[in-house]
Amino acid sequence: MPGKLLRLGLLLLCSLAALALSGCAAALNAVTPASDYRLVPDLAYGPGERRKLDLYLPKAMDAATPVVVFIHGGSWDSGSKDIYPFVGQSLASAGIITAIPNYRLYPQTEFPGFVEDGASAVAAVERLAKTGKDGIPKGRHPLFIMGHSAGAEIAGLIATDGRYLAAAGSSIGGLKGFIGLSGPYDFLPLTEERYKRIFPEKLRPASQPVNFVSGDEPPTLLIAGDADTTVDPQNTRSLAGRLEKSGVPVKASLYPGIGHIGTIASFSTVLPLGNRRIREEVIGFVRAHSG
Repeated sequence: MPGKLLRLGLLLLCSLAALALSGCAAALNAVTPASDYRLVPDLAYGPGERRKLDLYLPKAMDAATPVVVFIHGGSWDSGSKDIYPFVGQSLASAGIITAIPNYRLYPQTEFPGFVEDGASAVAAVERLAKTGKDGIPKGRHPLFIMGHSAGAEIAGLIATDGRYLAAAGSSIGGLKGFIGLSGPYDFLPLTEERYKRIFPEKLRPASQPVNFVSGDEPPTLLIAGDADTTVDPQNTRSLAGRLEKSGVPVKASLYPGIGHIGTIASFSTVLPLGNRRIREEVIGFVRAHSG
């Protein structure tokens, strides 16, 4: 009974619309079981404190277990991998190796520094998977990139602009899929001063994933909520339309009544937040494209 009351209280807390993701995540992480995975924390993929990642390893793995690199959000100037154990557990409990990196934030860097870090993290995880280090069995693991909010913009550029992975020693051709949650992919012109500082004027066109779609992108799943007031769902429609015209397999799912945080909160396995079909759709996508 106390456990049930605790979950009800946390559910009420996380359902408050004004609550920041970090507060809701702290509540989720407090009740999310750690027995579904083995954590390998703070693996360096480059120099500096922010270039580290956490690995969430499923109980059962083999040489073909899929790997998802999840890029966190936070408006390019906040956020941390430490907020997302509930996502690592959610995917690891479904048999998916999950890597969650930190990356440099503004003002430590500006665009494209955080995208370069994301690409370096993806390439580092790919090398770990191929060579079989830090608990990952050596093999040919299907590799996916996934992001939420600002992290979806970063992941979207990594999946569309091949220069980032090429500079990190990898290529778009090594990706089996891209999953974007509530992402800004076509968000010019900028109107807020904070974003004008993060994205230098001359580089702004290069910050838009829609500008780099050429047909060589991996299969893509784009998810957003139609009640998102933080990132216009039109971003999802725009990128999906551009990918479809280029012949890239793409599915865009807009969930009614779901807001910006709801897409990522839906990955909770302990509280009924958002829409649980979002988690099911992502896991189904990974499995379908892992062959």
